[in-house]
Amino acid sequence: MRLTILGGGGFRVPLVHRALLTDDAVTELVLYDTDPLRVRAVAAVLAHQAQGHPMAPRVRIAQDLDDALRGADFVFSAIRVGGTAGRVRDERLPLAEGLLGQETVGAGGVLYGLRTLPVATEIAERVAAVAPGAWVINFTNPAGMVTEAMSRVLGDRVIGICDSPVGLVRRAARAAGADPDAVTYDYVGLNHLGWLRRLTDGQGRDLLPGLLADTEALGSFEEGRLFGARWLRALGSLPNEYLHYYYFAREAQAAVRDAEATRGEFLDRQQGAFFAAAAAVAQDRPQDAYRLWDSTRREREETYMAENRAATGGWERDAHDLDGGGYDRVALALMRAIARDERTTLILNVRNGSGGGPGSGSAVAVLDADAVVEVPCAVGSFGARPLRVSPPDEHQAGLMLSLKAVERAAIEAAATGSRAAALRALAMHPLIDSVAAAARVLDRTEPA
Repeated sequence: MRLTILGGGGFRVPLVHRALLTDDAVTELVLYDTDPLRVRAVAAVLAHQAQGHPMAPRVRIAQDLDDALRGADFVFSAIRVGGTAGRVRDERLPLAEGLLGQETVGAGGVLYGLRTLPVATEIAERVAAVAPGAWVINFTNPAGMVTEAMSRVLGDRVIGICDSPVGLVRRAARAAGADPDAVTYDYVGLNHLGWLRRLTDGQGRDLLPGLLADTEALGSFEEGRLFGARWLRALGSLPNEYLHYYYFAREAQAAVRDAEATRGEFLDRQQGAFFAAAAAVAQDRPQDAYRLWDSTRREREETYMAENRAATGGWERDAHDLDGGGYDRVALALMRAIARDERTTLILNVRNGSGGGPGSGSAVAVLDADAVVEVPCAVGSFGARPLRVSPPDEHQAGLMLSLKAVERAAIEAAATGSRAAALRALAMHPLIDSVAAAARVLDRTEPA
């Protein structure tokens, strides 16, 4: 089976490769990237990482997009349009207006989406033309928005993934004293905007009420420390970590503003240094490229959401969460389920009505069938079908509807070049409190 990674020079590509080493599902891995230096450095890391693994897939660097897509069974879209320098601008422009700048949330997320959506749509069109039988797994952020735009071309053959929900489920299960691999769950939302509302053990007992009542247990994992026992009990659910930007907006923005550098600036410097150093040794000393990557990855994981942790008293991440996040394992489980019909349940970003019609066939009743939602899905050779979940409460539904309106305005702006739609995407976001400020941010970006 052939897997193509678009954005093959991405820093987290070795995590995907690592997940493939002990499984023979993928026999050829094709890398495509617009930056030849980065993809050569990553290929060197993979070459060293593959040593001692006889089932490691062959690795090939593609010459162009069509070459990368042709013959692919699965396509991972993991692109970053504008690179880390683009992320720096997405974060700094809003901060200058007193607005949150973050990769997927607030004004920063909208700006990133506006820049990325046209490229993602072009990729979807080339997949449809060159590899119509391929399944596209979208890693590209903002994942929900991008997946929905691609689904307008590819339908249900594009599936978005994120490691935040599965990480939340596993952390909550460990805190509740349960085996993370043996629990079932009820989760609803959009990408980076979701809630875990039920966590059930093998005997059918809901573990969440007991966990919410246990202050010590809540303080033992990331979301418990981020949100605090008082707020979690008031909610009656466990929010995705990115909801910290909504529930503690003042504190989160102050922490970002007061930080020595934005997350984008940190990654721009860190990854720039890594790729320059790794490229210099890639050909002759791939083992050194690997060591550089692994130490850089560790630092990246340790500093993930550092500003949010600083806003809640400052604390270190748990050792369980420093191995790479888990999105690579979700991707492999998804591929295996589709390729081998190994039925499983995964939290994924899919069309609300995938595998069924509107209304009764939709997983989340408050949204239409074409809206991409993040919910548990049944996965097999048929793809991913969202499982109908309990209706979101008014608070959850309100935020989901607001963010879906933002996503769709951004998709319209990217498809038509409409500055009015782009302004709506920014100004309607719940974390943007001024149309005038939104307009100034938009005016400082390149024309759509």
